[in-house]
Amino acid sequence: MSPSVITIETKENISQNLIIQTPQAGFSLKGRIRVPGDKSISHRALMLGAMAHGVTQIQGLLLGEDPRSTASCFQAMGAEISELNTELVQVKGIGLGNLLEPPDVLNAGNSGTTLRLMLGFLASHAGRFFTVTGDSSLRSRPMSRVVKPLQQMGAQIWGRKEATLAPLAIQGQSLKPIHYNSPIASAQVKSCILLAGLSIEGKTTVTEPELSRDHSERMLRAFGAEVVVNPEINSVTLIGPAQLTGQKVIVPGDISSAAFWLVAGAIVPDSELVVENVGINPTRTGILEALAMMGADIQLENQREVAGEPVADLRVRSSRLQSCTISGDIIPRLIDEIPVLAVAAVFAEGTTTIRDATELRVKESDRITVTAQQLNKMGAKVNELPDGMEITGGTPLIGTDVDSHTDHRIAMSLAIAALNAHGTTTIHRAEAASVSYPAFTTTLQQVCG
Repeated sequence: MSPSVITIETKENISQNLIIQTPQAGFSLKGRIRVPGDKSISHRALMLGAMAHGVTQIQGLLLGEDPRSTASCFQAMGAEISELNTELVQVKGIGLGNLLEPPDVLNAGNSGTTLRLMLGFLASHAGRFFTVTGDSSLRSRPMSRVVKPLQQMGAQIWGRKEATLAPLAIQGQSLKPIHYNSPIASAQVKSCILLAGLSIEGKTTVTEPELSRDHSERMLRAFGAEVVVNPEINSVTLIGPAQLTGQKVIVPGDISSAAFWLVAGAIVPDSELVVENVGINPTRTGILEALAMMGADIQLENQREVAGEPVADLRVRSSRLQSCTISGDIIPRLIDEIPVLAVAAVFAEGTTTIRDATELRVKESDRITVTAQQLNKMGAKVNELPDGMEITGGTPLIGTDVDSHTDHRIAMSLAIAALNAHGTTTIHRAEAASVSYPAFTTTLQQVCG
């Protein structure tokens, strides 16, 4: 049996409320689904394709708002990018060092990946001037984490609050290579510095406290750059200058999007879902490890490699979850999945503790505060910590009014929680989900139907 009502209510042609009304009798989730293309890989395929010589063909591109922002920015600087779709996108690159000075401000929208990674390219284009901004959320997110290392490389960047916030102005320079010891494990920081190093003679190195996702390293190699990884010290070196050549990129399903269905299948009784064609890059599989610690029944099937990235189908069956502690070096490998992991913890026996996740406070929203507040509205017992949260499981959830705070992962996490709540849940500003998962509501109706 499916929920009696899953509806979308549009207000003023902009804001959307997602209404989920669960029946008094139980229901289960069944089916085989595919999630959108991996957001991280989609961004990088568009960027490297734009900066390469020749044509890059991309299959399975994520059609969310964030990759659209990336495409729009690079089109404004001279790259030819065909209409975005999932079947085939062609990018005619212009080559490193050949970005045109755009006639207007580059707008990264809500995409931190677009803005931070793009800065690496812009800073290295000597003699050209760029201005970048984003929406109100992105303009409040910290940029010093990439601005400071770029300035150490010789970049000239100005902006609000001493260039810690967008809008930012960049005067391109001939940069110098550095060895940067990053205080945080961040793929965005690492990637920005490596992309800046593409045009520099010598070795550009980034060392992290823990291993962050490695999509940039994999794709840079595929496009022809020389990249050396030292996993013993979490270090990666790019040897420049590089020559990038257009490639064929097949984007696997995004494990961050799959995480919502893995949790849904685990917590809704008598459920079984198969999420097909999901990327299982080891720097991204912290969600699988955390759910395994909680006792979730998840199997990897049909494991294979597609365009240099490991891929599998993920089968999840409902199970009784147990509490656990999630902290340390696993956090960078599941940072985006913590809101929906908190939902899983609400339905686990005992108290789950999440620590070392201060990074959540500077995402599209303060995800620690917002996750705790919104789940507590539904009757959960979530205690906010400076760097995480404590979730005491076992308390039934009650449907009520909650708010996404315009954060796509919060919107979808609340929808998954609502599937196991009694009564009607209304998620305000649910349109935020389209940032990374435009068809989320359609898929929700599919698995519930």
